[in-house]
Amino acid sequence: MLLLPAVITHAEVPHVLSLFKQTLDKAAAAGNVDAAMLTVDGSALQRFDSSALAVLLECQRMARAKGRAFAVQSLPPRLSELARLYGVDGLLQSA
Repeated sequence: MLLLPAVITHAEVPHVLSLFKQTLDKAAAAGNVDAAMLTVDGSALQRFDSSALAVLLECQRMARAKGRAFAVQSLPPRLSELARLYGVDGLLQSA
C-alpha cells in the first residue's frame, strides 16, 4: 500500500511516482500473493491540485503494466469531485 503524502502538487509528482514505483518493485520482488492488489491510500492528502489525479492515473497504469490490480481508498471528497469534473472518476476504482 502507498500512503499518499499530505501535499501533491506539480512539484511533488516525481517523488510520489518514485515512491509508488519502489512499492510496486518491492511487491513484485517479494512475490507476495497479497500484492496482486496494490492500493493507494489518500487519507493523509490535504493539499493538492489536478496533478494528484495525474499521479493516481499513472500509478494505475504502472500497476497494470506489472499485472497488478489497482485501487484507491480514502480520497478527500474534493479530489473525488475533481475526478468527476474531469471525467476520470470511473477510472479510479475504490477499495
